[in-house]
Amino acid sequence: MLVVKKFGGSSVANKERIYNVANRCIEDYKAGNDVVVVLSAMGKTTNELIAKAKDISAKPPKRELDMLVAVGEQISVSLMCMAMAELGVPAVSLNAFQVAMHTTSDYTNARLTSIDSERIRAELDARKIVVITGFQGVDKYNNVTTLGRGGSDTTAVALAAALRADKCEIYTDVDGVYTADPRIVPDAKKLDEITYDEMLELATLGAGVLHNRSVEMGKKYGVQIVVRSSLNTNEGTVVKENAKMEKMIISGVACDKKPARIAVIGLQDQPGVAFKLFNHLANHGINVDIILQSIGRDGTKDISFTVDEDKVDEALAVMENHRNTSLICDKIDVDRNVAKVSVVGAGMVTNAGVAAKMFEALYSAGINIKMISTSEIKISVLIDQEYCDQAMRAIHDKFIKSN
Repeated sequence: MLVVKKFGGSSVANKERIYNVANRCIEDYKAGNDVVVVLSAMGKTTNELIAKAKDISAKPPKRELDMLVAVGEQISVSLMCMAMAELGVPAVSLNAFQVAMHTTSDYTNARLTSIDSERIRAELDARKIVVITGFQGVDKYNNVTTLGRGGSDTTAVALAAALRADKCEIYTDVDGVYTADPRIVPDAKKLDEITYDEMLELATLGAGVLHNRSVEMGKKYGVQIVVRSSLNTNEGTVVKENAKMEKMIISGVACDKKPARIAVIGLQDQPGVAFKLFNHLANHGINVDIILQSIGRDGTKDISFTVDEDKVDEALAVMENHRNTSLICDKIDVDRNVAKVSVVGAGMVTNAGVAAKMFEALYSAGINIKMISTSEIKISVLIDQEYCDQAMRAIHDKFIKSN
């Protein structure tokens, strides 16, 4: 059996935890399995490296930033192989260039395009544990790239798909996927199973358990993912195509504290204005989320939408560049103190009144709603950021604790 195991930064944060991970991997190896291990950088290493970059340059070139932060994973994999050697088991560390993990050239947020598996299979045939750097790749110009924060999850799932692994285990500092962040909602329940679609929504909406692109890849290639804790041997949560949710209407509540709301006020109320606005943003790679259009006065309208906070300044610059031509408006407002709270669940499709129940929970907690977005398996609302945790607890109590 071929097993891919991914361990996050907290799981390899120090010597004791490195040896803990090494022993867990060796257990599978001694059971006769082929073992591929994917590691993140130790502890807060990536944050520390980014801080060093920002100390040198307020806006470091993205290519050079990738070159810098990729060092963190190389430290992890080399130390892990040293620990395994001390424990008497042969292991080899490989970085993205040695494996040949091909990506696009979108520095700091590259996407994997293909993986060469020959080197990995050769090392496995030699009965070695193969320890691979997560989070990083190599573009067609042989430049180092990174996959975005949390990208080691995507590395692991991509390797599992390329190698046709029997299992892909993602180890974190929690026991699995919960109905809400247990640090914020103490009564959150661990799920035994969850569907790809539900997990993808939760990951995209702010649940930090899995990188959303890893879930996309798992669904695309049919890789069954298991989220487990590296600190104990408890059973985790299985992410797969179909899951039994024990008659729960929703599978989770998530909060994203990183959006910002932009309001474009006094746009001309005529065909094509919305297209021009969002086309300009799309041409600069700026994704928008919740959108609200309202009728203004005297032949005008207002359009509000949310973007990631790190894209706000770029979005404003794009709109200002076109403000006197295709985007004539009265003013552009920005609210950076907002949060998006969402409920996710496949059961919402067949249960009436989910939105009303969610809004009742927020009303009872005295929390005002700024914007609303819905789909078949999610409802998201924009609220003041200061009420994010309170909103999560209120909604969770309404849907899950009372069940």
